[in-house]
Amino acid sequence: MANTSKPRPKPRPKEGKLSVYLYIPNIIGYVRVLMNSVAFAICFSDKWVFSILYFISFVCDAVDGWCARKFNQVSTFGAVLDMVTDRISTACLLVVLSQVYRQELFVLNSAKPGFVFLSLLALDISSHWLQMYSTFLTGKTSHKDVKDSTNWLFKAYYGNRMFMAYCCVSCEVLYIILFLIAKSQSESLVDVLLGTLQRVSPLSVLVALSLFGWAVKQLVNVIQMKTAADVCVLYDIEKKHKH
Repeated sequence: MANTSKPRPKPRPKEGKLSVYLYIPNIIGYVRVLMNSVAFAICFSDKWVFSILYFISFVCDAVDGWCARKFNQVSTFGAVLDMVTDRISTACLLVVLSQVYRQELFVLNSAKPGFVFLSLLALDISSHWLQMYSTFLTGKTSHKDVKDSTNWLFKAYYGNRMFMAYCCVSCEVLYIILFLIAKSQSESLVDVLLGTLQRVSPLSVLVALSLFGWAVKQLVNVIQMKTAADVCVLYDIEKKHKH
């Protein structure tokens, strides 16, 4: 009787932890962290060097994603490293801006950190954290998988890579410009924005374009936070029904 048993597939060599840590996109991620560390260390002593380092680090976010797909080195660790680096770098820049654009509290006759930037920081962190957590609850592999969402803007943001890139770039460019054009640490944000937009120049056009993308991203953050919160609530309801 002929032997019809199929040959067993050869076991794949196990990939060590070190090899994942040394993926090309992850190494780019470490370089981003280093560049941001240097940038914020000198942010008040050399604004232009800070801005260049910060923006290069931001651009590298797209580069490491391309490398991950090109070299088949997509990893959960890399995705988390990317998001943590993005959120922390933006949060640090918002904290810096909150010190540059201080709000005058006439009741107390003193200047306090710009509340608008601290609010944007809280919105950015909370919306992305909730989105990541809801992604794991639903068993999805990516927080960008929102095909089942009923909100058209939310789907358009994560579904169109160019649109999302425009909004993200607009946000970071606007923050960098606001930092560069501030002349002292007691600036009025409204006065600086209006003064820049009223002057017809390439800078005013860039600020206007960035403002639109920034506004869309903040709206998406609000939608994202509400949508992710709904997922968490529905998960609790379904869990109770099962019991």
